[in-house]
Amino acid sequence: MNLAIEARGLRKRFGRTDVLTGLDLAVPAGTVFALLGANGAGKTTTINILTTLVQPDAGTARVAGYDVVADAEEVKRRISLTGQSAAVDEVLTGTENLVMMGRLSGLDRRAARARAAELLDRFGLADAAGRKLGTYSGGMRRRLDLSLSLVVDVPVLFLDEPTTGLDTRSRQELWSVIRSLAETGTTVFLTTQYLEEADRLADRIAVLHAGRVAAEGTADELKARIGGDVVELRDADGRLLLERPTDGSVHGLRAAIDELDRSAAASAVGVQVSIRRPSLDDVFLAITAGGGSAPTAADAASAPELIESK
Repeated sequence: MNLAIEARGLRKRFGRTDVLTGLDLAVPAGTVFALLGANGAGKTTTINILTTLVQPDAGTARVAGYDVVADAEEVKRRISLTGQSAAVDEVLTGTENLVMMGRLSGLDRRAARARAAELLDRFGLADAAGRKLGTYSGGMRRRLDLSLSLVVDVPVLFLDEPTTGLDTRSRQELWSVIRSLAETGTTVFLTTQYLEEADRLADRIAVLHAGRVAAEGTADELKARIGGDVVELRDADGRLLLERPTDGSVHGLRAAIDELDRSAAASAVGVQVSIRRPSLDDVFLAITAGGGSAPTAADAASAPELIESK
């Protein structure tokens, strides 16, 4: 297998806090790989190590075939990074931002303008090319920010929570762009807190917990580890009140329904019980509620006890 990113035993401590405690990763070339984790789980630290911004305390990592410590300059030539905030100049137009980045990246003026026009068209921004960034919506800014990362073609693109703060429409537009990048052969390494985002975009997903990968696989593989259905209790308006994962057996379903029936919420007028298939939310909760091992049907049935909807 041709790996674009490979990490073994990465460790990183800041002060007295262990952020990474033995992280292993293997990302096939030309795929979208999503790293999930709660705030403070170490997602950004992982990206910072893989993009040579921070050195690990222990372990090794290779990106595009080069060691991130010993061959840092070679790694930098083959990657691009888009962070959590748009790195654009507000007083310049879309074209001017891209041309400036092209010139800084070594392109001559003609090549920079040609590349800017190509990227603006590719990211659906051609009609706004001459507008100043102050008139762009949040979604347009993020698409421009992503295009800035691609002024020079690179095999590996790192996206650190790229849709944070975007509305649903803008998020979905950016998802479409990210998928198109992978379809043209770019390896996309994505960190996110949005489980739906990982479900929709990623070829493979890793869940980061307690400083290491607690579970990895496709979205369907991770959901299959939960094994059973989820029983939900909803009020008359359809709002989720409580839910309980099961092991998929008749006994498990009956036990879950009985437990929900004993809750105070079950006595409300118009309350209804429904059953759905597991989601990545269930996988994430099953992993982070326990000691960090990959979830099984038994794990899902016992942790957490009852999940209250926020």
